[in-house]
Amino acid sequence: MAIFEMRTYTIRVGLVQDYLALYHAEGYGPHCRCLGPCIAWFQSDIGELNQVMMIWRYDDYRDREIRRDRLAADPEWLAFIPKTRAFIEKMENRIIKPTFFSPLQ
Repeated sequence: MAIFEMRTYTIRVGLVQDYLALYHAEGYGPHCRCLGPCIAWFQSDIGELNQVMMIWRYDDYRDREIRRDRLAADPEWLAFIPKTRAFIEKMENRIIKPTFFSPLQ
């Protein structure tokens, strides 16, 4: 059964659009190249603000480990990561599993 990784980043107030622009220009390419296509990208609108969320699909935990290792070794990704430190206040990571009737399998 597939697993999904949901990452939530809390961005410093007033910097969400700058973070998204930087990520889109420099991070999205290597992220997708190493992890595969992103299932979803969101930003908060009501509730806790200044958050962005992304969801990635993996076949299983081993698949996730292989892809995350590939990302951790990617020179373009490694050059991008230090540029994000000024934006990110907090990171949260969850592994979620679809229910048996979920359209996302």
